[in-house]
Amino acid sequence: MKPFSRLAIAAAAAALAFAAPLKAAEEAVVIPAPSVEASASDGLQTAVLAGGCFWGVQGVFQHTAGVVSAISGYAGGTKATADYRTVSSGTTGHAESVEVKYDPKKITYGKLLQIFFSVVHDPTQLNRQGPDVGTQYRSAIFTTTDEQKKVAEAYIAQLEAAKSYRKPIVTKVSALQAFYPAEAYHQDYLTLHPYQPYIAFNDIPKVENLKKLFAADYIEKPTLVNASKVTN
Repeated sequence: MKPFSRLAIAAAAAALAFAAPLKAAEEAVVIPAPSVEASASDGLQTAVLAGGCFWGVQGVFQHTAGVVSAISGYAGGTKATADYRTVSSGTTGHAESVEVKYDPKKITYGKLLQIFFSVVHDPTQLNRQGPDVGTQYRSAIFTTTDEQKKVAEAYIAQLEAAKSYRKPIVTKVSALQAFYPAEAYHQDYLTLHPYQPYIAFNDIPKVENLKKLFAADYIEKPTLVNASKVTN
């Protein structure tokens, strides 16, 4: 989609809100926990996940216990094309992504993936998510270690075998080459604009689903980027 086309979607969502009950563009799915899990480790770990518009992905993980930071950005392309307007062309190889730094003593990589596949997005939508269309909105897991790759691939196979979804999972797993933080105005977007129709219609329900389905992993006060150095 073209830059800022979400404003048009927001207007349409506002109109729909008067005609139908508020619900997320992608419904949450109750799924089993991963049968293969990452080993316990010391120090912070990093996960990079892409599941459509990064506003909602970041918002969900900012409300997840054990997450130290969640930064919206771009992964899959080069530094030269890592800006919103260029990525929005859908020709850069980038996916709108979120870099999640987490404490493995408080939350596991597998639990993050369970939340990702359950409430963050619909992993059966190819090169789109809800109202957003293009390869930049694809479902992807960018792994930072061989163990993450093993856990992610095993979990996808597990969910497919369990027939957790009506359609095949299209999520791609690949090694992270680089992550580029998005522009400052994209950070903490869900928290700063909770009543913006796009956020209210597509993303706030995801946070509510996190609270409902993963109550033990939900925190009311989000972990915001705020004073973090976000440069691009």
